[in-house]
Amino acid sequence: MYQHWVLTALLAWPVVGAMVVVLAPPSWAKHLALACSLVEFVISIPMWWTFVPSEGMQFQFDAAWMPAWGIRYTVGVDGISLFLVLLTTLLVPLTVLGSYAYITTRERAYYALLLVLTSGMVGVFVSLDLFLFYVMWEVMLIPMYFIIGVWGGEQRLYAAIKFFVYTFFGSLLMLLAILALVHLVEQKTGIYSFSYEHLMSGLGDLGPVAYWLFGAFFLAFAIKVPVFPFHTWLPDAHTEAPTAGSVILAGILLKMGTYGFLRFAFPFFPTVAQHPAIQTTIVGLSLIGIIYGGLVALVQPDFKRLVAYSSVAHLGFVMLGIWALTVQSVQGALLVMISHGISTGALFFIIGMLYERRHSRLITSYGGIARVVPMLAAVLTVVSLSSIGLPGTNGFTGEFLVLLGAFQTHPVAATVATLGVIVAAAYLLWALQRLIYNPLDKPENEKLLDLTPRELAVLLPLLACILWIGVYPKPFLERMEPAAQRFITTVKR
Repeated sequence: MYQHWVLTALLAWPVVGAMVVVLAPPSWAKHLALACSLVEFVISIPMWWTFVPSEGMQFQFDAAWMPAWGIRYTVGVDGISLFLVLLTTLLVPLTVLGSYAYITTRERAYYALLLVLTSGMVGVFVSLDLFLFYVMWEVMLIPMYFIIGVWGGEQRLYAAIKFFVYTFFGSLLMLLAILALVHLVEQKTGIYSFSYEHLMSGLGDLGPVAYWLFGAFFLAFAIKVPVFPFHTWLPDAHTEAPTAGSVILAGILLKMGTYGFLRFAFPFFPTVAQHPAIQTTIVGLSLIGIIYGGLVALVQPDFKRLVAYSSVAHLGFVMLGIWALTVQSVQGALLVMISHGISTGALFFIIGMLYERRHSRLITSYGGIARVVPMLAAVLTVVSLSSIGLPGTNGFTGEFLVLLGAFQTHPVAATVATLGVIVAAAYLLWALQRLIYNPLDKPENEKLLDLTPRELAVLLPLLACILWIGVYPKPFLERMEPAAQRFITTVKR
């Protein structure tokens, strides 16, 4: 029974929780939201043990929704989407708990939006009907717009509108491509359906129109990743969003773009995606993102903006891993996606905790604070080293597999990408030096409070994941490998 209802429960439960939060007294909102998000996580945990490494979809459920229009409610996960669902259910209760200290206005609306956002994010990763996928893609957009626009920083409206316009523009192009795809497959098969499996089996050779359809999907997903040069919305959204918004953006929303390439753009249009000119262009843009993101991060005075630009570099590794088209590189790309969500999410949590104490994100506002807040400094050091890719941490495993796999098909690109690791070490270690290891020369830093029990409860699960993936990635790789192999087989058919 669990196999059939678990994904529907993960989609429905947060919406039910959001309605309860809206109707409850304001003082109960955060506690109810935390309870609902923890139940969501508990529901998802057995998926780890009951998932059987295989090339097919699992936990599937299929039911008629709007049969006259060929739309069904079809959900399922494989080794690609499983970990993204689990990452979502892990991060959401941590963001709720992390919001306790600074969300003091319109609490019911804030926590209800977080819960609705959860349904949208999970829905994107489990949808096996393209209409359902598009609905969930848009459901995710609206709560994040309000979270940034209402509870963000001074330039929150500018950042929220920019985020919305960029994403919505890509979404509309994707919707047109989906409708065109369904129409073309109907002409070939006589069946009008948004089913992922039906579209995959009925596509065949679309001729020149495939390039236009791939372009529409590419823009929608490239904006979300974001691939250089479609990244300009990201630093503003990250910087102005509240801590929970930044964690969700970095941890989950950016992965929707790379997931879209793995699930839809590449399998639907393998010939186009592997065209030498397109392949060279995308690999080139990935390399530019890796190097450019690191170099721009190197000169950022705002620590939060520095971490935002680092996401452009990390996601460049993911794109390189996908387009390298080897089992190792695809597994590495998936691990980088998960590791980035954990490490960068932890970095944004720590930045939020520092901001609550000093009301400044400028690196120059700190210095020598390791003497005052040793636990916070220790956690920040470990998380930064994981983001750099130190062996023994989660960051190393994914990046190593990407470089190993990419070297087989794009040796020059893999060599250039290694420079990104060096640049990452430069910007993060230099930021660490100025934040916690320089002389303690500012009196206002001498009375900073170290991590509270609530803050430790937020950070310790992420630290555990950092070490687990870094030391023993076998359980993750075992569950990913069949799906990665199926992806390679599908696109090279």
